[in-house]
Amino acid sequence: MRLKLLVLGLLFSCSSGADWRTADRSSVGLTPAAKDEPRAVVQIYSARTYGWKGNLAVHSWMALKEKGAREYTVYEVIGYGSQKGIPVIRSRQRAPDQRWFGNEPTLHFDLRGTAAEEMIPHVLAAVKSYPYPDSYRMWPGPNSNTFVSHIMRNTPGIAVELPPNAIGKDWIGSGQPLGLTESGTGVQVSVAGALGFTIGAAEGIEVNILGMTFGIDLWRPALKLPFIGRLGFADAPLYVPKGF
Repeated sequence: MRLKLLVLGLLFSCSSGADWRTADRSSVGLTPAAKDEPRAVVQIYSARTYGWKGNLAVHSWMALKEKGAREYTVYEVIGYGSQKGIPVIRSRQRAPDQRWFGNEPTLHFDLRGTAAEEMIPHVLAAVKSYPYPDSYRMWPGPNSNTFVSHIMRNTPGIAVELPPNAIGKDWIGSGQPLGLTESGTGVQVSVAGALGFTIGAAEGIEVNILGMTFGIDLWRPALKLPFIGRLGFADAPLYVPKGF
């Protein structure tokens, strides 16, 4: 009991006390303004979630810009309002590199030009095929990370992975225990996103226990730990797509 109280106290003491309505949502300059980038763009971001949950996990989102478009479109899953029947998939025009309620974003995937043009239809098809448009569950999923992970698994050429503290990324379907990894370079076994094993060229080796990921990246050496993320070299795509 004392341990539980200590952990809860640590989580709440480390969390921001800022009001979500006034939290910083400004751009951090990871990508140019749409008017300054004429090429097509495909990007994947994550940032610590808002409040005490940010000590445990990240929220991820997908950003697209068609060639010549004057705005980026961001696709993400947000659970707020799902209990009232509001679809959880949200799309809106905004800067893709905005802080997530005060938390700095990390750019995981950045593809531009002809290869991005060819990838965008695959991304949009994956958005439409997401099997949980009316469901949200913080743990073990489906949630925002499940959504982005689904897009990655169903879009050829995204040879990268979500960070280990993206809780929900391992939810590959309650009735689908076996599948390809997010990067498409390996295989994954997962039981309802709460127990599983992953091996892949981009992912390395991961074990998922109750939604917590433990692993080792051999290609860019790093330890993967729950709540913390990566300890070691920064992640990067296994290769840069040249076309489909």
